Amino acid sequence: MRPPALLGNGATPLSVQTGPATGLATQVAVLAGLDLAAGLTRAAWLAGLTVGVGVAVLLGLGLARAGRGVGPADVVTLARSNLVGGVAALVVARADPAVLVPVAVVALALDWVDGRVARRSGTASDLGGRFDMEVDALLVLLLSWHVSATAGAWVLLIGLARYLKLAASWAWPWLGATARARHWARVVAAVQGVVLVVAGSGLLPPTPTAVVLLLALALLAESFATEIRWLWRHRDAVPPRPRRLAGTAVALLAVSAALVAPHVWERAGAWSWQLPLEAVAYVAVVLLVPQRLTRARQVVTAGAGVLLAVLALLKALDLGFRAVLNRPFDPLVDWAYVDELVALVHDSTSELLAPVLLAALATAVVALLVGLPLAVQRLTRVLDARRPAARRGLAAAVSLWLVTVLTAAAGGSAPAVVGAGTASYAWHQVARVPGELRARAAFERMTHDDPVADIPADRLLAGLRGKDVLVVFVESYGRVALTDPALAPGVDAVLEDGTARLAEAGFAGRSAWLTSPTFGALSWLAHASLQTGLWVDSQARYDALVDSPRMSLTRLFGRAGWRTVASVPANTEDWPQGAFYGFDHLYDSRNVGYRGPRFGYPTMPDQFTLEAFWRHELAARERRPVMAEIDLISSHAPWSRTPRMVDPALVGDGSVFDGMPEQLPSEPEIWTSPQRVRAAYGEAVEYSLTALLDFVARHGDDDLVVVALGDHQPATVVSGADAGHDVPVTVLSRDPAVLERIEAWGWQDGLRPADDAPVWRMDAFRDQFLAAYDGGAEDTGHADVNR
Repeated sequence: MRPPALLGNGATPLSVQTGPATGLATQVAVLAGLDLAAGLTRAAWLAGLTVGVGVAVLLGLGLARAGRGVGPADVVTLARSNLVGGVAALVVARADPAVLVPVAVVALALDWVDGRVARRSGTASDLGGRFDMEVDALLVLLLSWHVSATAGAWVLLIGLARYLKLAASWAWPWLGATARARHWARVVAAVQGVVLVVAGSGLLPPTPTAVVLLLALALLAESFATEIRWLWRHRDAVPPRPRRLAGTAVALLAVSAALVAPHVWERAGAWSWQLPLEAVAYVAVVLLVPQRLTRARQVVTAGAGVLLAVLALLKALDLGFRAVLNRPFDPLVDWAYVDELVALVHDSTSELLAPVLLAALATAVVALLVGLPLAVQRLTRVLDARRPAARRGLAAAVSLWLVTVLTAAAGGSAPAVVGAGTASYAWHQVARVPGELRARAAFERMTHDDPVADIPADRLLAGLRGKDVLVVFVESYGRVALTDPALAPGVDAVLEDGTARLAEAGFAGRSAWLTSPTFGALSWLAHASLQTGLWVDSQARYDALVDSPRMSLTRLFGRAGWRTVASVPANTEDWPQGAFYGFDHLYDSRNVGYRGPRFGYPTMPDQFTLEAFWRHELAARERRPVMAEIDLISSHAPWSRTPRMVDPALVGDGSVFDGMPEQLPSEPEIWTSPQRVRAAYGEAVEYSLTALLDFVARHGDDDLVVVALGDHQPATVVSGADAGHDVPVTVLSRDPAVLERIEAWGWQDGLRPADDAPVWRMDAFRDQFLAAYDGGAEDTGHADVNR
C-alpha cells in the first residue's frame, strides 16, 4: 500500500480534515442538546448548521494551506465555534435569555483559555490567531443582533464594525494590513462581549443598558480609530492594487446615478438625461485647488463623497416613503421608524427569511454609504491623472450651459441640458429644518395646554352613562375602499348586508369621513390623534405626546367611571407607551387565550379578537360599563392569508383555525401584480367589516355604542398617489338618544358615508365627541371641523 502524501509537518490530508470534521459533528451534538433544552426551530437549526459547516470548510482550507492539523489551542477555539453556532441558533429562535446567556458566557470564557493554551504549548500561529479573531467577531455580531431587538438597531454597529473595516479594505488595501498588537485593543474586544451578554440578559433596566452599550460602542470606536490611524501612517508599506478601467466605469456610473436620481418618481424622465451641474462644479473645484494642498483636497473629496452618499440615501428613503406613506422622508424624525421596520419584517415574514431581508437591506445601505465616497475618490484620482482632458471637458460643459441660459434669457427655446436637481434637493432639506423645529416646539406646548383637562367628572360624558363604548379601528380601511370601482362593490355589499342585519337588531348609524394624519402605515399616529385631539403626524410628535400630561379619551372615560381597556392583538411584547392612554387593562396576543395559528402579520383573526373581548369584558352581568379601543388587524398589509368566518360557537380558543392559513393565498402569490394586491386588500377589508358587524348584531344591546373607523388609507399600490388621507367613520347605537346628541354634526344615516359627507380632521373628533355627550355645557359647534 502506498503511504499517504504529506502536506508538511508530517500532516496528511486525512489528519488535516479530521479536526474540522470532528468540529462539525460536535456542532450537531451541541445543537441537538440546545434543541432538547430550548426547542429550536428549523430556521434556528439552519443557522447553527451554517456556522458549523462554514467553520469546517474555512478551517479545513486554512489547515491544508498551512500543511498541518489542529493544535491544542485550535481544539479550544473549535469548541468555542461550536458554542457560537449554538448562539446563532438561539438568537434566530429568539430563545429565553436563561438559555442563551450561559452558552455565550462559556464561549467568552474559552477565549481566555485558547490563548493561554497556545502560548504554553508553543503552538501559536497566524492561522490560529485569525481563527480565534473570526470566532470572536461572529459571536459579537450575533450578540449585537440579539440585543438590537430590545435596545435598538444601532447596537448592530458593535457587531458590524469588524466587517465594515474588512469591506473597506477591498478599496483601501492598507486597511487589511496587520496592525501592531495592542493590549488595550484586546481589552476593548473583551468588553464588547461582556457588555452584550449583560445587555442581552435583561438584568439591567432599559436606560442603564443603553448607557452601558453606548460606552462600549464609544470604546470600540476609539480603538478602531487608533488602529486605522496607525495603518494609515504605515500605508506605504502595502503595495497598491493596479487600477482597472472597469472600476472607474462603475464609479462613474454610481456617482452619475446618485446625482441624477429623483426623489419623486414622476421627475425621473426630466432628470435622467441632464448633465449634473453639481458634477461640473466639483470638477472645477478639483482643478482649481492646487495638488500641493494635499490636506485641503482630501477634505474636499471626502466631504463631497459623504455628502453625495447621504443625499442618495435620503432620496432612496423619499421614494420608499412616498410609495408606502405617500409623503417624503423627514430626516429630523423618521429615523425612529428603523425599529418598526425591523419588527414589521420579522412579523410579516418567516424566521428564516426575515434575517436575510434585513441583512440585505443593511448591506445595501452600507454599500451606498461606503461605496459612493470611494467612487468619488477614485474619479478624483482619474481627474488628477488627466487634468488637461478634464479642463477641456469642463470648458465644454460650461459653454453648453451658458448657451442654454443665454438662449432662454433672450426668449428662445432651448432644452435644459444642465440640471441642479441634487443641489436643489439638498437646499430644500436644509431650509425646512428651522420651520420643523418651531413646529415641534409649538406642538410640545399644546401637549401641556389641554382645554378639557378640567371638566368636572360628573359632567364628563354624562350622555353616555351606563353605555359600553367601543372605539374600533379597522386597519387600512380608507376612502379608496368605498370609492374605487374595483373595490367598492364588494365592500358596499358587506355594508348593505350589515345595515339590514343591524336594522333588524334595532341599530342605526351615522357616518362621515375623518382625515388621518398618516397614510399606508403607522397606525398608532391615527390612534393618538383621535384619542388626544392633537395632530400627531410623526414619531417625534408621538414621542413628545406620550411623555406629556395630555388627556386621552380613554383617561377621560376612566375619570368618569368607566372601566377602560384596549385590545391590541398586533402586540407581541410589552407596550410601554400604552401607559400614557390610561387603560385599566391591556389585551394583546399573549393574554387573550388564543391557541390558533398566525395569519402572516396578523397574530389572530379579527373574529377571534372580538369574541375574546366579549368573553373577557362584556359577557359578565355585574360589572362597570366598559370603554375600549379595539384594533382589528386582519386587513393589515400585505393582505395575504385573510381568514374565513367560522361558526361563532366554534371560535373557542382559536384552534378551529388550525390549517386554515396554509389553504389561503400567500404573500408571494398575491404580490405578483398590483391588480392581485388590490383584490386581496378588498377581500381583507370585507372580512374585517363582516367580523365587526356580525359581532355587533349578535352581542349588541341597548347599552352598546360603537365608533368604527379606519386608521389610514392603504399603501399607494392600492390607493394611488393622489388618494388623500380620508377614512370612513361610523357611530352605531340602538339608543336613539345617543344619535340625537350628534345630529348637529350633520353626519349621514347608515354605515356608508357618501362622497360629499362631512370631512373632519381626525384630531377634531375628541373634543367634538366630549361636547356632544357633555352633561352640562352646550355643544361647541362643528363648523370649525368641517371642510
